[in-house]
Amino acid sequence: MNMYIGNLAFTVTEDDLQELFSEYGQIESINIVTDRFTRQSKGFGFIDMPNNSEADKAIKALNGTELKGRNIKVNQAEARRSKRSSKRPRY
Repeated sequence: MNMYIGNLAFTVTEDDLQELFSEYGQIESINIVTDRFTRQSKGFGFIDMPNNSEADKAIKALNGTELKGRNIKVNQAEARRSKRSSKRPRY
């Protein structure tokens, strides 16, 4: 299950998230989204856990908990939408 992790402090690293989420099960990947030019964190990221029941436990346990001074938001990530909207015609 792919999870969205929001409201991250800019100082949170992938290692911090690895340590926090590994208590709930195996982690397949971690990605903190960064600005392409400054490389600074944008304050959110994604974690993929292959076992859905372990991911559900992590969501229930960690959503709203404090990490480096901020209450993080943890939920199931929504499917990625295409950048091109089919509602607006392109000319």
